[in-house]
Amino acid sequence: MIRLAVEPLTRQAFAPFGAVLQTDGAAHYPINQGNTTRYHALAEAETDPAGRAILSIFRGVPRPTPISITMLERHPLGSQAFMPLSDEEWLIVVADRPKTESLRCFRATGGQGVQYATNVWHHPLLVLARAQNFLVVDRDGPGENLEEVFLDPQAEIVL
Repeated sequence: MIRLAVEPLTRQAFAPFGAVLQTDGAAHYPINQGNTTRYHALAEAETDPAGRAILSIFRGVPRPTPISITMLERHPLGSQAFMPLSDEEWLIVVADRPKTESLRCFRATGGQGVQYATNVWHHPLLVLARAQNFLVVDRDGPGENLEEVFLDPQAEIVL
């Protein structure tokens, strides 16, 4: 069992895996007669020509602690973005290849989301405090858009 260090989620640290979705430091401008601020183009949904970008809500529940990281998944036909709908911290586990020694773990605030780029290895949703909803933008359409790999050795996150 390998223990993962938990890093703060920053745009720079997460850049090899996709984009961080947050208002801090984002391009923005007023709209609707100045009553709304638009944080523009935080990420761009990726999909192959046969697919389409869709919006869904995923509800994650906490896992037992320490959190075991036993598998990774990736989506070869499109990106996948997660934006929390409540102000709760959550974790993101990613890797540049499906090997335990490549894992990185980030702690996101409730105001931060991520978009996994196409083909980025990641662990399914990891919430910490309670059941938590996420707005998800990903690909729908024909073709196999999910690949899973089980890890040996496994990793764990101790908070």
